[in-house]
Amino acid sequence: MLAVMLRSVAVLVLDELAVFEFGVLCEVFGLDRSDDDLPVLEYRVCGLEAGRPVSTTGGVQIVPEHGLEGIAGADLVAVPATRLREYPEEALEALRAAEAAGATMLSVCSGVFVLAAAGLLSGRRVATHWHSAEELRARYPDVEVDQDVLFVDEGNLITSAGTAAGIDACLHLVRRELGSAVVNGIARRMVVPPQREGGQRQFIERPVPECSADSLGPILDWLLGHLDEDHTVAGLARRAAMSERTFARRFAAETGTSPLRWLTRQRVLHARRLLEDTDLSVDAVADRCGFGSATLLRHHFRQVVGVPPADYRRSFQSAAV
Repeated sequence: MLAVMLRSVAVLVLDELAVFEFGVLCEVFGLDRSDDDLPVLEYRVCGLEAGRPVSTTGGVQIVPEHGLEGIAGADLVAVPATRLREYPEEALEALRAAEAAGATMLSVCSGVFVLAAAGLLSGRRVATHWHSAEELRARYPDVEVDQDVLFVDEGNLITSAGTAAGIDACLHLVRRELGSAVVNGIARRMVVPPQREGGQRQFIERPVPECSADSLGPILDWLLGHLDEDHTVAGLARRAAMSERTFARRFAAETGTSPLRWLTRQRVLHARRLLEDTDLSVDAVADRCGFGSATLLRHHFRQVVGVPPADYRRSFQSAAV
């Protein structure tokens, strides 16, 4: 199900805070972009006490404006990475209370250890930086750790791997709660792609495709312009002048996923935009996105987005439409 529309965000900062991961949360949720007609969220940085400096791994200090009371009532509570492994009980209790009150919980990188210490992850699937996965398993054996993915969305719990994967998780959450138009606007301002999916591997052979004659960039661009057509791996391999095996291997190396999974994801993203920005019927959207039938669109849309296309349209269709 779609969560309650996102209006307020509280970020818990503890000592030995990772500056980049904290900055990701500030960048996505804390900036006023009303000049681009983007919603302004109530954003609170919360420490153990308001005005009490928090140490960071970057040699600077951060002074939170709010104490733990600022966590109460937030729609989203985010925990960035920290090198700490023992946490103040009052901070853990504030997280438990927020979760019990219905807040969505988000961790970036090792922030997942804080949520685990609060007892919020038992029996749940989570992501963290691959380097910390074994430690997390050893400390919390009742938590299912997936070290291969960028982030995991479990409804009221989103956990991400390190550094740039935190951007992917945050933008995914914005898209889920506020729609494609909002996340695309934020991503444009951040100069990052808005569409990386959580199931991609954390590290791939070539994280940034090379600008070379054998790069798959032209194939990917061509596919985005021909989503409504039928495609097979064999046909794409022929277009790329490769064997099927070589094409599949190269595709995974450049994108972190398989050709058909990437194509399905792009079709769903295109369907989201059409549902938001047009009054096309679900059948027509399915046809334009290459799914062929509304039934197939509903199946894949629910898998990726979590709700049927009609429910998504009711929540996010543009008022202009």
